[in-house]
Amino acid sequence: MEDEWQFDPTSPKSAQMAAELERRIRVGEYPPKHPIYEVRLVQEFGVARETARKATMILRERGLIFTVRGMGSFVAESSEWGE
Repeated sequence: MEDEWQFDPTSPKSAQMAAELERRIRVGEYPPKHPIYEVRLVQEFGVARETARKATMILRERGLIFTVRGMGSFVAESSEWGE
């Protein structure tokens, strides 16, 4: 079992989650088309669903993930990432 994620109490959890997920995407831990499930994020990070939604919204705004209605969110190709 993974260690529980440790948050810095001085910044929003959603921003910290987004930063960690971005790191995983950029180093290839989450390759293109890898699904990003809010339910799994809630379980892994121990946060509310709304916090997970905010984190994925940040990633979507940066072009790191895309969402297909009715299917979910997925990691974008690196050529689509906003810099």
